[in-house]
Amino acid sequence: MSPARSTRRETRRETTNARRNRALEIVRALAEEHGDATCALQHRNAFELLVATILSAQCTDARVNQVTPALFARYPTARALAASAPGEVEALIRPTGFFNNKAKNLRGCARALIERHGGEVPRTMEELLFLPGVARKTANVVLGTAYGIAAGVVVDTHVIRITRLLGLTRQSTPEKIERDLAVLLPADEWINFSHRLIWHGRKVCIARRPQCQRCSLAPLCPSASA
Repeated sequence: MSPARSTRRETRRETTNARRNRALEIVRALAEEHGDATCALQHRNAFELLVATILSAQCTDARVNQVTPALFARYPTARALAASAPGEVEALIRPTGFFNNKAKNLRGCARALIERHGGEVPRTMEELLFLPGVARKTANVVLGTAYGIAAGVVVDTHVIRITRLLGLTRQSTPEKIERDLAVLLPADEWINFSHRLIWHGRKVCIARRPQCQRCSLAPLCPSASA
């Protein structure tokens, strides 16, 4: 190996190490400021969390929380939801947007839970990803919040936006961003990191009016200095 190539590799390694160290500082800062952050979707069990997370696609958590009490009162189990009459679910979830497709996914998901898991929400990424309407973000939310299983990092719109601002990733797709974060963050921080960063995005690093002047992450954020 030529000295020049060796130097380039060493530089890349140092850059990765520096980014990992900065990521750990970000983890500590978020823990200090948002240590009590939790999932904003209101739920009482894994089934309700799964349904709420499916509904949260392209919709705010606040809007979902307005819809789910009536939905869960009428369909408290996967069996009840699977047996719902056409149009009933659609009417209840209409405010969340894309309600026809979401209702189709919810019924399909409920049927799959009954047929494959006895009506219970599974505890593995592979089994969750088989369910209609479930991608990695939804699966990570359910596993992390309902079961405390750190199978990956939840990557929603807040996480995408802020991790790019923080320079923790240059990727633009959730799957690639999750891979970058999994390399930088200790696995035992994956669940809390997402909760806390999402809260930070709602309270401080607001998309349309970021509060850099009072942001605890500003000293660690290249976008703040820019």
